[in-house]
Amino acid sequence: MCVRDPAVWFPDQHHTNLIGTVHGGRILNLIDSVAGVVAARHSDGPAVTAAIDETAFLRAVRVGDVVHVDARITWAGRSSMEVAVKVTADRWDRAVPPTDVATAHLVMVAIDDDGQPRTVPPLLPETDGDRRRYREAKIRRKHRLALRRALLDGAEDD
Repeated sequence: MCVRDPAVWFPDQHHTNLIGTVHGGRILNLIDSVAGVVAARHSDGPAVTAAIDETAFLRAVRVGDVVHVDARITWAGRSSMEVAVKVTADRWDRAVPPTDVATAHLVMVAIDDDGQPRTVPPLLPETDGDRRRYREAKIRRKHRLALRRALLDGAEDD
């Protein structure tokens, strides 16, 4: 089963930056929050953010936009899960197609009551699209782990 969860948000003037668009940090907060809900539902308990990567801001969000956040589990390991998030926006007062605003991939880790990693259910891709996303997530995981090893090895040289 693939857990997926959409959310809707209406930004107001309190969420804008100095140039009048919604602050990117607020979009990141939405991404992280919705990813956490999806990870918690898949793992049947709390999950924390271990990494946020491949975040791309594609277009600005303005006051009056309706922001849609769609997140899904794309891979699950022993205690960690990858969550893919797509953010779109459309105008509140017009029937226009939504535009892509941001995308991100997050690694969430399921934790127990003591804050220690706990086992999560396996992800069972159901469709061709699910299977493709699962394969892509495995590639991203391999790259994340290789980057982490390289950075840790480099830190020993300092």
